[in-house]
Amino acid sequence: MPHRVDEGLAVTLKRVASTLKGADIPFALGGSFAVYARGGYSSDHDVDFLIREQDKDRALQELSSVGFETEQPPEDWLVKVYDEGRMADLIYRPVESPVTDETLQDTDQISVEAIYMPVLSATQLMIHKLLSYSQHYCDFATGLPVARSLREQIDWDRVRRETAKSPYADAFFVLLDRLDVVSFPAHELGVGG
Repeated sequence: MPHRVDEGLAVTLKRVASTLKGADIPFALGGSFAVYARGGYSSDHDVDFLIREQDKDRALQELSSVGFETEQPPEDWLVKVYDEGRMADLIYRPVESPVTDETLQDTDQISVEAIYMPVLSATQLMIHKLLSYSQHYCDFATGLPVARSLREQIDWDRVRRETAKSPYADAFFVLLDRLDVVSFPAHELGVGG
């Protein structure tokens, strides 16, 4: 059962979404709030929205005009906005791949805290999670609750295809199989059977 989200962050989520919708800036809810919106369990330390890079400056301008503080951090894949100290990330290049119209179409319109908005598909959420693992960050404990709580909504064949080059994703699939979260044929896992 999904937990109740932080009310302050929920207010920030609604303010960002309604501002972007009002300005006709294409976006999708991502990250932990997208997992929550889809009925899954997630932590909620901030709010993540996906936008196209060409919309970044206009999004910051629109959000600034309604009282958000804006920040362009040194990272070249996101910008940040703050609502009374609560942070929302506007991500335009997650996992080294640009947000495109196709990315923003891989969504469903879901009511999140009483506002209908595009929410990234469970499959894309899992792909992003797995591609975020690297030699510098590989905490499978962040991916297991997503995989467990959204497993029926995830196209696992697509996840396998789109993460095929990641050894971290391969290890995660073995873990999912051994924990009986999702079963994969032994030949797909590269293990004896």
